Amino acid sequence: MKKMTMMKFEKQRLNELRMKMKKEGISFCLIPSTDYHASEYIADYFKVTEFFSGCTSDNVTLVISENEALLWTDGRYFISAAKELEGTGIKLMKTGEPGVPCVKDYLKNHLKEGDVLGYDGRIIKALHANEFRMAAAEGGWKIRSDFDPAAEIWTGRPALPGNPVWVLGEDMAGESAESKLERIRKAMVERHAEIYIITALDEIMWTLNLRGRDIDYNPVALSFLVLYKNGGRVYLQKAAMPEKEYLSALGLTVFDYESFYEDLSGEIFTGEDFGDRTGVMFSHQDISDCILNAVLRKNFKPIPAASPVAMMKAVKNEIEMRNIRECYLRDSVALCRFLCRLQKRMEEYAEGGDGPDGKMTEISVAELLYSFRAEIPDFIGLSFETISAYADNGAIVHYAPSKEHDREIAPEGFLLIDSGGQYKSGTTDVTRTVVLGPVTEEMRRDFTLVAIANLRLLTAKFPEGCTGANLDMYVRAPLWEKGIDFKHGTGHGIGYVLNVHEGPHNISWNLRNKREYIPIKPGMIFSDEPGIYREGKYGIRTESIVECIPDECNEFGQFLRLRPLTYVPIDMRALNFSEMEEGDIKRLNAYHEEVYQKISPHLKDAEELAWLKEATKPVKLSKIPDDKNRRDADD
Repeated sequence: MKKMTMMKFEKQRLNELRMKMKKEGISFCLIPSTDYHASEYIADYFKVTEFFSGCTSDNVTLVISENEALLWTDGRYFISAAKELEGTGIKLMKTGEPGVPCVKDYLKNHLKEGDVLGYDGRIIKALHANEFRMAAAEGGWKIRSDFDPAAEIWTGRPALPGNPVWVLGEDMAGESAESKLERIRKAMVERHAEIYIITALDEIMWTLNLRGRDIDYNPVALSFLVLYKNGGRVYLQKAAMPEKEYLSALGLTVFDYESFYEDLSGEIFTGEDFGDRTGVMFSHQDISDCILNAVLRKNFKPIPAASPVAMMKAVKNEIEMRNIRECYLRDSVALCRFLCRLQKRMEEYAEGGDGPDGKMTEISVAELLYSFRAEIPDFIGLSFETISAYADNGAIVHYAPSKEHDREIAPEGFLLIDSGGQYKSGTTDVTRTVVLGPVTEEMRRDFTLVAIANLRLLTAKFPEGCTGANLDMYVRAPLWEKGIDFKHGTGHGIGYVLNVHEGPHNISWNLRNKREYIPIKPGMIFSDEPGIYREGKYGIRTESIVECIPDECNEFGQFLRLRPLTYVPIDMRALNFSEMEEGDIKRLNAYHEEVYQKISPHLKDAEELAWLKEATKPVKLSKIPDDKNRRDADD
C-alpha cells in the first residue's frame, strides 16, 4: 500500500514539474543527485532526484521531458534502482551497459532546434555544462542554467542544515591550518592565481582543521572558502559562527553561507589588485557552472586545475597515520567481538533456539555491531549507513535494510556486513561476508576467488609510480581468468575524520578522467574490496583498508608496498583450499597470524579469545605427486 502511495506521489510530482517546464519554456530538465559542492552524499535539502523519482541511490541523473522520464545510475545501484522505479514510469538507464547512451549523447540526440534544456547551474558541474553548450551550439537548441526544478513544487522541503562546527586540534590534525593555508597559497602562486575558490566540503574542513555535522555520516559543514594572496572569505551557516574568532585569527572573514551566490556578482571579486584577467583558480572537477560563469562575466582569467588540496589531504602525515592505526585497531577489535557474538547466535539458531534476544534480522545485526563500536571512547557515529545484507540482498551492492523490508536471518548462507565508524581519531570502513550455515559449492568457489583477490592486494609490492589502475588489474586477474568481474572500483581513498570516500586516488581500471591517473604514494590509505554478486542468489565482498609504505630501493628503483590497517579474520569456513595457490595460502596464514597478534591482547573474554584462535588458525600445505599443492585445514 505504501509503495502504491509513493508511486502516486512521484507521478504527481513529475506532472507538476512538466507543467512548470511548459510554463517556463523548458523542453528537457536535467537533475543530478548532488549539491552546491559536487558532494557524493548530500543533505536532505538537496535530494531533488529522490523527491521526483523515489530512487535513493547516491549517483543518479534524472532527465525529464514532456513524454519521457529517465534515470541514469551506475552498476552499484542497478538492482536497487530497478526495484525503486517499478511503477513510476521512469526508465532505468544502466550507465556503461551496451546500447545505453550517456546523458550527454541522449540529450544531443533528442533535443531539437529551438528546444531548451533547463537545469540549476549551482549543482551542474562546469565541465558537463561546457559539453552541453557545445552540443547546443551544434544542434541549435538553448540552455537555461537558472531553472530550479524543486522551487514551488517541493513545498515541504527540509531546511538547509546548519550545525555547530568544531576545531580538530593540531595534536590530532598533525598540521596547523596556518601551515596548510601557506602551502595552498604557494600552489596559487605557481599557477599565477590571485583568487582560489574551494567548494568541496571535505577540502574546506581539512584546510581549516574544522569538522561539522551537516551531512549524515560525513563530519563536514556547508561552506565555501575563497582565498586571496592575503586573507580570504569563509561562508558558513550561522550556527557555525562561534568559530568566528578562530577563523579571524587565520586572516579569514566569515560570511553567511546563503549569501555566497549573491556575493559572486561582486563582493568576492572586489579588490584593489583585481582587474581584467585576474587569475581565479578552482578545481576543474568540482566547480559549478554558476561559479564559472560568474568568473567569466568579470572578465577574469579562469585557471582550472587539479585540486592541490585533494592531494595534500590524501597523503596523511605521521600524526594522522599514528591515530589512524590506533583507530583501526580499536575498530577491528569491536568487529571481532561482534563476529564472535554473531556466530554464537547462529549456533543457537541451528540447535533450535532463538537465544536470549529472539530472532535476528538485518537491522538487529546492524544495531548489534553499532553497540560494540559505541563502546569505543572517541566514537562519533557511523561513517555510512551499515550494509547488512542477507542472502540475495547481498547482491545489491549498496543495499541498506529498512523497517519495511527487514529480513530475518537464518543459520544458512551468507550475510554481507559493510560498515564503518567515525571517531575523533579516524574514519573506518570494513566489509566481511560471514558464513551463517551451509553454503553451496558455487558460493565457496566465489568466496575463495574474492579472498584470493583481496589477499593479493593486501600485501602487494610494486614500483614507485604505479597507479590504482595498475593495482586493480593485479587484483582482478584471478576473477577475470574465470570470466567473472564486479561493477565497482576495487578501492577508494578514505578521509581522516572526514568522508569515507576520498580522492583523488582510487583503485580502478575504468579510468573516467585524467584525475584518476594518480600514482599511489606513501601515506595514502585506501580500501581493498573485490566482490562477486549473483543477482537473486547472494553477494560476496571482502574489504580491508591498507596503507602505502616505502619498501626497498635497489638498482631497479624505489619499491612501495601495502600494509593492512584492518585486522579481522576472513571466514575460512567458506574457503575451498584446493582453489588456492601456495602463495595465496601463505598470504592467508600470514594475515591471520598478524590478526591474532594484534587483536588477542585486547580480548578479555575467554569465549572471544577462543573464537579468534579458531578463526585465525593456520592452514597446512602438503605436496602431492603431480607437484600441485593440496591444502587441508589444520585440525
